[in-house]
Amino acid sequence: MNPRFVFMGSPAFATPALQRLAERYDVVGVVTQPDRPAGRGREMTPPPVKDLAGRLGIPVFQPESLRTPEAFERIRDWAPDVIVVTAFGQILRKNILDLPRQGCINIHGSILPRWRGASPVQAAILAGDTETGVTIMKMDTGVDTGAILATRRVAILATDTADTLGKRLAETGADLLIETLPGYLAGKLSGQPQDESLATYAGLIRKEEGLLDFSQPAETLERRIRAFNPWPSTWFFWRGQSIKVHAAHVLSDNEAVPGKRKIISGAPAIGTSTGWLVLDEIQPAGKKRMSGETFLHGVRGWESEDAHAM
Repeated sequence: MNPRFVFMGSPAFATPALQRLAERYDVVGVVTQPDRPAGRGREMTPPPVKDLAGRLGIPVFQPESLRTPEAFERIRDWAPDVIVVTAFGQILRKNILDLPRQGCINIHGSILPRWRGASPVQAAILAGDTETGVTIMKMDTGVDTGAILATRRVAILATDTADTLGKRLAETGADLLIETLPGYLAGKLSGQPQDESLATYAGLIRKEEGLLDFSQPAETLERRIRAFNPWPSTWFFWRGQSIKVHAAHVLSDNEAVPGKRKIISGAPAIGTSTGWLVLDEIQPAGKKRMSGETFLHGVRGWESEDAHAM
């Protein structure tokens, strides 16, 4: 008898796993977040997982919360043998965890127990980690504390953003899920407990964290720019307008002054506590993305004001 799967996930990170799972197993239902307003027009937009499930012909359930009796009954009616979870966006309570005959497993975007929590990809870049990876985990009532079924390491490139690294991790996680499931379904994988002494936590990111503070080291700011790309993005204010920073690089200089403006090799730069942050690609408010050099062609006085001038 083929096992019945329910899949829980929401963003694009979860779509490769759903695609691979549906190609090989019977996915009887998908649980994802409700449609949310998005974009400049704030139009109601479905999660990427919902779009994929629709193309695959899989029933979709979008509860605001899994805590209601109705949500539990809907999932129970699907009679899952296994629930696969990745980047779902809600915590599963014990009644859901205990529902499938063979439990719930999770694809997490780090090598646990490092970077438990909601933003492991961003946390790894922010910390300057040189590698991360994915973990297949048997879920329990804690936050990413369950037994480890499998892991696979992935290098973090110097140019990686949360978007590019997240895409590689999503594909790696989907592959590892399919490789792990046969042994798990056959009862051959019991999982290894996590070493609590090595645990670190990656909390939710707040939009205001994208404001760049030029009193920090240039290396820290450059990592923040990559970690917060595409969301919440990073920015600073100049002449009362916000300017998003999409890409930058570091130029070491012990004499740089935090907040001071300079033009370096034709590109705008801002001083930090350890050198210059050279702005390679930026986006002034209400305009399209452009190179730093193009930006300078359309403005005057870049070197005459500090970075926080309003």
